[in-house]
Amino acid sequence: MRYRLDPIHCRPWTLNSLSFKLIESHYENNYGGALRRLNAITEQLESLDFASTPGYVINGLKREELVALNSTLLHELYFACLGGEGRITEAMTAALARDFGSWFRWRDEFVAMGNALGGGSGWVLLTYLPRDRRLINQYASDHSQSIPGGVPILALDLYEHAYHMDFGANVRAYVDTYLRNVDWAAVQTRHEDATRVDPPRPLVQPEFGDLPAVGVEEVKAMLDSGKPVQVIDARPRHFVSRQQDIMQGAVWRDPDRVRDWAGELSKSDPVVVFCAYGFHIGCKTAIALREAGFDAKFMAGGHSAWKAIGGPMKPHTAG
Repeated sequence: MRYRLDPIHCRPWTLNSLSFKLIESHYENNYGGALRRLNAITEQLESLDFASTPGYVINGLKREELVALNSTLLHELYFACLGGEGRITEAMTAALARDFGSWFRWRDEFVAMGNALGGGSGWVLLTYLPRDRRLINQYASDHSQSIPGGVPILALDLYEHAYHMDFGANVRAYVDTYLRNVDWAAVQTRHEDATRVDPPRPLVQPEFGDLPAVGVEEVKAMLDSGKPVQVIDARPRHFVSRQQDIMQGAVWRDPDRVRDWAGELSKSDPVVVFCAYGFHIGCKTAIALREAGFDAKFMAGGHSAWKAIGGPMKPHTAG
């Protein structure tokens, strides 16, 4: 496989206060250098006999491949962001206001992150996270930090080669100038494309149909607020006896004897049932309670998910 050069998207001689000489040097030497390095590494990797190559050789080449590939991709995004007049579109104003509070709040954070890299090196990226359906500002140091599944839509290069020729050590002037040259219509198009990327598939348990679930964060918020809720720990006896702890605010009940203790619950308050990991036992217990007329849901992720968010625990021994 050989990686191909992406033509420069903007007309370098038309940019506001970014010199043609700077952009040309940046494109040819830094972006071009990363691409040439990436192809050289790729060629070496393709020639390896992986069964006999020492691990340190493979590790070194794969690390360098990661750096060169990310440098190539981020430089392509950087140049694709330039060529505008810095006037943000209504759609991007609304998107940034939704995820940051306001366009101004986003800009303050983005600029501050760029200024904070003065004297250092790295990238500031505006990235869309399909998992959370939102935008976030992130650093990408050494070209190799990334958010898995994230889709960068705006890239600010803070390596010195991106600004020193025009601005010396004046990073603040460079960051402000960069934003005056952003093509926000192109950013909006990339944002629209990013929002079409599906998030990771959620856990689906088709055997339990449309049994309602509730997240551990929501259960914690209900307990913290004092809302009436009956939380039932339905882990099997052998799980409880081995772990000897229980979610604070929950009562353990033997899932094999649900008909014996169901009558102790109130039908006027909601019931949340959980097991060890949020699978069969918790779901089946919740179904049994719903069939008996209770407003019961199962807690997704179960006891393990509660501990994973740092939910309060207490000692317990099953009776």
